[in-house]
Order: sequence, then structure tokens, then C-alpha cells
Amino acid sequence: MAHSSETLNPFENLRLELRRGCLVLAVLAELRSEQYGYTLRKALAEHGMAIDEGTLYPLLRRLENQGLLVSEWREEDKRNKRFYRLSPDGKLILKQLLAEWQSMNASLNGIF
Repeated sequence: MAHSSETLNPFENLRLELRRGCLVLAVLAELRSEQYGYTLRKALAEHGMAIDEGTLYPLLRRLENQGLLVSEWREEDKRNKRFYRLSPDGKLILKQLLAEWQSMNASLNGIF
């Protein structure tokens, strides 16, 4: 049965919901070391977490607005690139989220 993009099947909706939280965690973890958007996307894709630009950049802006990331423009290879990294708050939140993730994972494994 075909579905239009407006009416995704229940699995797709739930999969996207699950993925959203995981992406935040993956982005924060990858930004323990400073990166710019392109290298961040590449690193995430290499770990099986492909993300398109239209999703990544709004996410980076949101995390920066929440005080979890800091960014700065720098010139590299004759081009201006915006470099992102975890803020001190971001490091703390990542640590807490990872602990939460491990706890949930252990609980789920017990249930499964």
C-alpha cells in the first residue's frame, strides 16, 4: 500500500521519533572534538547515522541556542567554515544523557 509523505505509516513515524533522540546524542558525542558541518555529517554517516543538511543544521542551531554547543567561523582551505564543539554545559549534558541511555538500554534489554 502506498503512503504519501504526509501520512507515513505508524512504523515510519515511530522510527523517526526514535531516531530523533538518538541523533541528538550522536551529534553531541561526535562534537567532543571540534568539527564543521561537512565532517560531522561524514562521521555520522560512517557510523550508520546518515543525516541530511536540512536536518543537521537546524539541529546544530537548536543545540547552540540551548547552550550545549559553541561555534565559530574560521577560514580553512580558503573557505569560511563554521566549527562546532561542545560547551562545558554540553559536556555535562552529554555525560548525563549517556548515563540515561545506558540505563534505558539495560532496562529494554531486560524487557526484550
